[in-house]
Amino acid sequence: MRFAFSEEQEELREVVRLLLDRRGGPAVGEPEEVAEGFDREVWSQLAEQVGAHSLGIPEEFGGAGFSQLETLIVVEELGRRLSDIPFLSSAVLAAEALLATGDADACGRLLPGIASGETIAALAWAEPDNGWRTSGFSTTATDDRRLTGRKVHVLDGAQADVLLVLATRDGEPALFETDAAAAVATTPLDPTRRMAEVHLDDAPARPVGTLPVQRLVDVAAAAVAAESVGAAQRWLHETVEYTKMRTQFGRPIGSFQALKHRLADCYVAVESARSLSYAASWAVSTRDERAGELAAMAKSACTEAYYAIAAEGVQLHGGIGITWEHEAHLHLKRAHSATQLFGTPSAHRATLLSA
Repeated sequence: MRFAFSEEQEELREVVRLLLDRRGGPAVGEPEEVAEGFDREVWSQLAEQVGAHSLGIPEEFGGAGFSQLETLIVVEELGRRLSDIPFLSSAVLAAEALLATGDADACGRLLPGIASGETIAALAWAEPDNGWRTSGFSTTATDDRRLTGRKVHVLDGAQADVLLVLATRDGEPALFETDAAAAVATTPLDPTRRMAEVHLDDAPARPVGTLPVQRLVDVAAAAVAAESVGAAQRWLHETVEYTKMRTQFGRPIGSFQALKHRLADCYVAVESARSLSYAASWAVSTRDERAGELAAMAKSACTEAYYAIAAEGVQLHGGIGITWEHEAHLHLKRAHSATQLFGTPSAHRATLLSA
């Protein structure tokens, strides 16, 4: 199979990159100094000037009618800059969950706002003891209108206007819409990835429909893989540039052969991860029969490669790499959270072995 991005897709990548580069890198500083909100100017520009939020949403629901492939190009670029906007939670996960239900009424009511960026949606999926499973949720629906349960690790839940909840209804996984005020912000390890918890005690909810949760697993895995590749690529570049500037014993540390070997290994890891990420993005976008397999492989390999490169970058930056004022610690935290989100690498490998 020969895979290459089209000219339009490359232009999309360039436009998004230029926009994000103008805004600079992530907010750095001690935790209490970092703003609790997100960059709403970037959010609005991506929606209004680029139309990024609408890429994977059909035209009949107010979208641009492209595919998940274009959406994941944007995700990769957002990862490159460690962007904190709720794009993954709203334009990717929540939008895909709605589309997967096939409920035209719910899609027609909620997707236009998501596509325009006027509405931020969050998906409450993981549970304390069950993680991101595909069925058997402990959160249950009563009389099809009431929800009881607890959800954790809800991406951007406290910033959301619409909260979508995965719950068990008549033994099957189903999607419900409930009051976003039920989400309470938590303190995550990674300050660039905001999370919340949702406690539901016979809470009123609106049923959306049943859905194949495995499709969500595949899309989420491919998205985190793309995000990790973008972040790993830029962090490796920043690390290489720093080794050209920092001197020791009268010469740049990047000239030492031992460091060259380490950086070369990082480069190979990034390029290998990129190929696997693109394969997963393509498979998920086209709904190829190998989508689940490739997405699991990409999630496992790409997040582990990013974590290794993040750790190397901290070491090679020396003393400045362990200060609040530098973004090195943000990469390490983002890489750690990426390995945990939507299933650990070992969990995905176990899935591959059992297939």
